[in-house]
Amino acid sequence: MDMAKDLRGRKALTARPLRLAAATATAGLLLTLTACQDAGADRADDGQASIVAPGRPGEKSRTLTPEQAAKAKPDDSPNAADQSYVQRMIEHHRQALTMSALAPERAAADPVKRLAERISAAQKPEIGAMQKWLALHPAPTAGSGTTAPGHGHDHDHGSMPGMATEQQLKELADARGADFDRLFLKLMTAHHEGALTMAGEALAGGNNPAVEEMANEVVATQSAEIHRMRAMG
Repeated sequence: MDMAKDLRGRKALTARPLRLAAATATAGLLLTLTACQDAGADRADDGQASIVAPGRPGEKSRTLTPEQAAKAKPDDSPNAADQSYVQRMIEHHRQALTMSALAPERAAADPVKRLAERISAAQKPEIGAMQKWLALHPAPTAGSGTTAPGHGHDHDHGSMPGMATEQQLKELADARGADFDRLFLKLMTAHHEGALTMAGEALAGGNNPAVEEMANEVVATQSAEIHRMRAMG
């Protein structure tokens, strides 16, 4: 009986500090909420929204105004390398479509025909996306001093890596059956390798995230197709 009383007494002594701690925590929470509400009111009265910019490791975060945040944003505007890549890759893709369009009537192997279909299905939309990008980011006019030599609309398409010559295209159009398959795989593999070179140049020298994304897509897609074509050959 005495033991039971002793246990009840201990519980009562334990409960009182717990209730006191809970009450203290509740009061602290109310004070915190009040302070936050007051601070929010000050910001609203000031009429300025604040942006917290995380600092580098070991550095404190900074609170910026919208104007300061806009100035701190990196400049991702297109440069000459971006413009050159998009303009040239459109022409590069167009030749791949020309070559692929010959396959249905000339190729002997079904895998070659299916490869040509995949190339057309991938590169037609990519041409559309690049044309839309150019519409949003027109190339600088001649004499503006912002276009690097050879990077304007007047570039030599034949100088692009991997491009087939007119003679090679004629030979491909004249070929039939196994001869067509062999020549198509040879020319298209070189064509894809040239596209990888151009994409690498854009990734190294470009500045625009959209162009970087397009170049990465070319690298991923055409690298896989090169492996597939080598396996076929």
